Amino acid sequence: MQRRVLFRIVIEEMTFQKARDDDEMANLIWNDSAVQHEKIAELRNYQRINHFPGMGEICRKDCLARNMSKMIKSQPQEYSFIPKTWIFPAECTQFQNYVKELKRKRKQKTFIVKPANGAMGHGISLIRNCEKLPVQEHFIVQEYLDKPFLMEGYKFDLRFYILVTSCDPLRVFLYNDGLVRMGTEKYHMPNESNLNQLYMHLTNYSVNKHNENFERDETVDKGSKRSIGWFTEFLRTNDYDVAKFWGDVSELVVKTLIVAEPHVLHAYRMCRPGQPPGSTSVCFEVLGFDIILDRKLKPWLLEINRAPSFGTDQKIDYDMKKGVLLNALKLLNIRASDKRRNLAQQKAEAQRRLYGHGSMRKLTAGSSEWEKQRHLLERRREELKERLAQVRKQVSRDEHEKRHLGNYRCIYPPDDKLLLEKYESLLSAAFQTFLAGRAASLQKEINNPLKRMKEEDILDLLEQCELDDEKLMGKTSKQKGPKVHCIYTPIYTDI
Repeated sequence: MQRRVLFRIVIEEMTFQKARDDDEMANLIWNDSAVQHEKIAELRNYQRINHFPGMGEICRKDCLARNMSKMIKSQPQEYSFIPKTWIFPAECTQFQNYVKELKRKRKQKTFIVKPANGAMGHGISLIRNCEKLPVQEHFIVQEYLDKPFLMEGYKFDLRFYILVTSCDPLRVFLYNDGLVRMGTEKYHMPNESNLNQLYMHLTNYSVNKHNENFERDETVDKGSKRSIGWFTEFLRTNDYDVAKFWGDVSELVVKTLIVAEPHVLHAYRMCRPGQPPGSTSVCFEVLGFDIILDRKLKPWLLEINRAPSFGTDQKIDYDMKKGVLLNALKLLNIRASDKRRNLAQQKAEAQRRLYGHGSMRKLTAGSSEWEKQRHLLERRREELKERLAQVRKQVSRDEHEKRHLGNYRCIYPPDDKLLLEKYESLLSAAFQTFLAGRAASLQKEINNPLKRMKEEDILDLLEQCELDDEKLMGKTSKQKGPKVHCIYTPIYTDI
């Protein structure tokens, strides 16, 4: 219930009013759990809902492991932030072979066993004797990171909050603060005698809050739960490279969402067919990324929560999570006028399609070359105008975001051109890896040259179309149609 109390406080501060049970009246729909695809398909263009279809591909532990495994094979250097993972029972044999190889080398490692779709630390255990694993049950096994970065002798993890506002194109924001969640028993390397001491090995708040050593504090720099802002200052004071730390975390987040992007985009397009690329997204998502640091300060991804807790057991929870929600809703720019404006746009679009494309239906096999070229020119001009409107809308959104970032910062697309090129290369690899043979049109979309065009580029093309039109109109229909300079291929492929 605390989650709902905080959310109600935030929407009241944003001057939202609770709608009736009729969802068509709502501009914003908030669900605590994943949303059915049918629900997303039914949404009007002026509505926003807080989940993307397909995001379970990285939020379920087994799906994350499977998708990451494929990407590691394709891009091993870029995806080295995931501990070795096996999905049982499918990969039981591979795991047993790995353990045999360790024995041959006289090495022993600790593994952590997690339910495939578990949460809040339920069902997690540590093992060293791998022969005891039930081979037919569904769970995942990971190498345990036994050399973590420690704080005052305690193991800890970091909860980062991520806002995804669009999958078409992908737009990702990182909240510049978060939670440091500490274990409640001093850490020692795992051995046969301490494997069951979960207060030492696990950093989950839902586990450690039951320990009598759990410390609640009203400040951000003491107790068992602290702020990442405080941790950043700790790093700076102790001469760690803070810029590199945040850069590494940002890259981990973006690379992980690149793995999800083909699935999310494909599912979104299936739910919202006919929407031109770049249209305002009806979906957004606030994700909780759980990250642990090794003793060299390298971040490792533990898991991703698509419904991160907005419970407020302590003041630090209230302050942090209220900022996460409030800043996210301000970035989304949801306005009462959106409904009226979108309905007017739909009506205008219907009329434009009814009257604007009527001439296209009149072309027949006997149409003259002049008529065909005029028809193609009109198509080209309409496509350019649509793209120009999308570009201008995106520019307007960008300007709004820059003014209302609050404590978020945009990490995709990045300002750094070299970094953007690397991400786009990984994105292309992700599409080839996950969607080869079953979504070719989506792969074409990645390489669509018009997506890179700015307003002035499209205006130049429109001007060229006008010149071509003047040339055509200057010729009589009896003459052969002149060769024009405008390329008449469609700008994008509808899927």
